[in-house]
Amino acid sequence: MTTDDETGDDRHECERTIDGLRVRIDRTLCVGFGDCVTEAPEAFVLDGENVVVFVAPESVGRERLLRACASCPVDALTVCDSDGTQLVP
Repeated sequence: MTTDDETGDDRHECERTIDGLRVRIDRTLCVGFGDCVTEAPEAFVLDGENVVVFVAPESVGRERLLRACASCPVDALTVCDSDGTQLVP
């Protein structure tokens, strides 16, 4: 298995800040239901391990991004605002 540093692929980052929101993917919790992908396919995809990764989360609006993250049935996506207040789940 390669790491992000070895591949240079930033899709496998586990955290990004988008529009003042800190979005974190817990890859150990994700089981590949894909609800977030259904809600915002521009933002997320499932990788070869059937685990969610970022594509272009900055390309969807804030509310849609929050809905996509909130749709995860296993709470693998966490969103906090700029003050550190957890918004999702």
